Amino acid sequence: MKVKDIVSVIEDFAPLSIQESWDNSGLIIGSPEWEVHGVLLGFDCTADLVDEAVKCGADMIVTHHPLIFGGIKKISPEDPVGLAILKAAAAGISVYAAHTTADKVLAGVSGAMARRLGLKDIQILDEEPGGYGLGAVGNLPEPMGGVEFIEYVKSKFGLKVARCSHIPEVPVERVAMCGGAGGSLIENALRAGAQAYLCGDISYHHFFTTKNFMVIDIGHFEGEVEIVEILFSLLKKKFPNFAIYTSARLEKSNPVYYY
Repeated sequence: MKVKDIVSVIEDFAPLSIQESWDNSGLIIGSPEWEVHGVLLGFDCTADLVDEAVKCGADMIVTHHPLIFGGIKKISPEDPVGLAILKAAAAGISVYAAHTTADKVLAGVSGAMARRLGLKDIQILDEEPGGYGLGAVGNLPEPMGGVEFIEYVKSKFGLKVARCSHIPEVPVERVAMCGGAGGSLIENALRAGAQAYLCGDISYHHFFTTKNFMVIDIGHFEGEVEIVEILFSLLKKKFPNFAIYTSARLEKSNPVYYY
């Protein structure tokens, strides 16, 4: 097995060509021709994840978030990103990220959020030519009151708390969402006729909403982490007898803590 064989399966699902212009999805460390004897999937490529890959014998890591995102001026073990790069390079581990590529397919991040809520008639929220795009929108099986819907969201995503705007004055029937930082799609959610919009990283001013619309910040990690299991299932189905692992620390790898 080679790196390019793993990459081919992922990119059949989430083509590299659809990533956002600012993104850095794709093969970040390594060569397509490198041999692979095991793959470890995680959410962020941290030094701990690299250590876990070494321990389980995986020489390829696949994550949602890219290890190298913005410009890097130096690689130092004192820096979390630098340490992960150095460890991966020293161990000969290739690193691949499916970031906005997996965000922009309906079978990916936002679609998974919609399916978790049991929505019907799910569509892409901000559709682009080719049938790709960010976000998803769909209908609840039955309308819910605003407070009831918040509790429903918390139960479905395993949340203790959620940051919310005011409760809408009408029942929630149509719901839009975008995994990760989705504040830029709030207007799309309104145009799509949603009464509620779920995403992460909502800024203060976005909580000022119209009377019949609410936003719910469920957290960046919480909204996107299911993509790891989706990618695992994708690879395991294609290579059922190959060594493919999901990080044992996945549920504890959220860098945001609540006290």
